[in-house]
Amino acid sequence: MEVKEAEPDTTMKKALLVINCILLSVGNCGGPLLMRLYFLHGGKRVWFSSWLETGGWPIILFPIACAYMYRSRTQPTSKNKLFFMKPQLFFAAAVIGIITGLDDYFYAYGMARLPVSTSSLIIASQLAFTAAFAFLLVKQKFTSYSINAVFLLTIGVGVLALHTRGDRPANESNRDYVLGFLVTLAAAVLYGFILPLVELTYKKANQEISYALVMEIQMVMCLFATGFCTVGMLVNNDFKVIPREAREFELGETKYYVVAIVSAIIWQCSFLGVIGVIFCASSLLSGIVIAVLLPVTEILAVIFYKENFQAEKGVALALSLWGFFSYFYGEIKQNKKKKRAPETEMPSVPNRLESV
Repeated sequence: MEVKEAEPDTTMKKALLVINCILLSVGNCGGPLLMRLYFLHGGKRVWFSSWLETGGWPIILFPIACAYMYRSRTQPTSKNKLFFMKPQLFFAAAVIGIITGLDDYFYAYGMARLPVSTSSLIIASQLAFTAAFAFLLVKQKFTSYSINAVFLLTIGVGVLALHTRGDRPANESNRDYVLGFLVTLAAAVLYGFILPLVELTYKKANQEISYALVMEIQMVMCLFATGFCTVGMLVNNDFKVIPREAREFELGETKYYVVAIVSAIIWQCSFLGVIGVIFCASSLLSGIVIAVLLPVTEILAVIFYKENFQAEKGVALALSLWGFFSYFYGEIKQNKKKKRAPETEMPSVPNRLESV
């Protein structure tokens, strides 16, 4: 009976995983394109761009409120709360949020100086750092399929690196290009650290982690990341410059604010998708999905910004898809083994469940 009762939860988790993968895809592909659009048409405020990556955090209040209203109808009043987060978890989310704010600045700094294709390429290298930090922080277990996926996706990034020499913008010095490259690489390292750190927070929390709580963690992380970037904007006088920059924006003042608002919404999809995938699966899978989306972003950059599509990008796309399907094939085989185990060794099922 215990195994049967777990099936609805498994089905729900699979549905949540698909939804969060879609959110992550939308945010991870749309966010860089909108940020580059801002810089290509006259935008110059790096702190403002980094602020937009998490500035849409109030949007999370809507699904949290909806979840609260649903619980108020299905659960006793004594158990129903608007927020479930305990102080220890709040503090952990706040620290991760500040680190995320720094990572946002690194990413925006690189995006201001590099083409979308090059920036996405460097960010995709976070998969290797995610795998390393996941092994160190959360003792991530690797199968032959997951190792194969990491290897193929890393090779795909290496193939794309072959065409970066001709990507330097015409009006940019070699020093600025190299600096943008290094800062973006630092963003990839930091992001590869953040993903397993979120998973570690889930594991060390002294309370049950539900999807409603995951949304609260997301909100707190983005709140503190936005606060970090707000301080940067104040120091850099961005709030005074933004109205003038909007008037001088090449696409028009109205479109300047439209780009900013849509960008904030799209980036929020990305962050919610990331922590949702970590909740439903692991930080390694979130890193793999992000790496798989690299060629998609490359293709979109070719379509919208007329960037060149060399043969290397086609090869990288094939390798990324191969790695992606390799990972999921391995997951399907692992799940089949887990389902067979209770049937062959029924007495040992309770011990196995306790150890998970």
